[in-house]
Amino acid sequence: MDVQQILGYLGALVIGVVLGLIGGGGSILTVPILVYLLYLNPVTATAYSLFVVGVSALVGAISNIKKGLVDFRTAIVFAFPAFIAVYATRRYLVPAIPEQLFSIGDFLVTKNIAIMLFFALVMLVASISMIKSNRKDSGEETAIKYNYPLIIIEGFVVGTLTGIVGAGGGFLIIPALVLLAKLPMKKAVATSLLIIAIKSLIGFIGDVENLEIDWVFLLSFTAMSVVGIFLGMYISNFIEGKKLKKGFGWFVLVMGIYIIFRELTK
Repeated sequence: MDVQQILGYLGALVIGVVLGLIGGGGSILTVPILVYLLYLNPVTATAYSLFVVGVSALVGAISNIKKGLVDFRTAIVFAFPAFIAVYATRRYLVPAIPEQLFSIGDFLVTKNIAIMLFFALVMLVASISMIKSNRKDSGEETAIKYNYPLIIIEGFVVGTLTGIVGAGGGFLIIPALVLLAKLPMKKAVATSLLIIAIKSLIGFIGDVENLEIDWVFLLSFTAMSVVGIFLGMYISNFIEGKKLKKGFGWFVLVMGIYIIFRELTK
């Protein structure tokens, strides 16, 4: 195992630690680690990311189910259109994108560059969400109301986005659950993990039919991430994750800018 691989697996551990500490956001590092440290092409990296994100979210979701924090009705209403969208995106849309899209002067925009640039934009939006996050949960139980049409539309949008970039999209799901289903913040965060797990893992099935999966690598990388989650949850007993969220948001912002710069100056 060379230095790059060791750094890649350490990156997997960091992804899990961040997830365990702040309850989300860590998965947005999965694709950059797979692409820039382990040299996977972006299509394969976004596929593998779906599996890593799905399994990691499932670990968190199971813990939240035991605590009675998951609203299953909301999860089903949101997850159903989301997993249809993410499966269709991975199975049909991503393979249909041509390898060469267009050129600007001497600069050729390829499928791989376009995916990474789009991913970087998602990172920028997610980072701003984390930096500005000042939502507070009053802890009060309010009557849960369902705006079904908007929840279904949001599910399709988040599912498509997840399918393209391989990230969980919690920064989009949580506000939607608070605003459209009137869930308290704690329940919204917990329910979002179950939604992310369902749509990511079902979306990954679309890739199994298109790509040759290196299961030994993928399972070992995912295992490191899961170990990181438990490590992060343990550390969170001593450090408040919310205080770290803004700092991590700035890190994601810098990473997003770095990816844009790197892809445009190849």
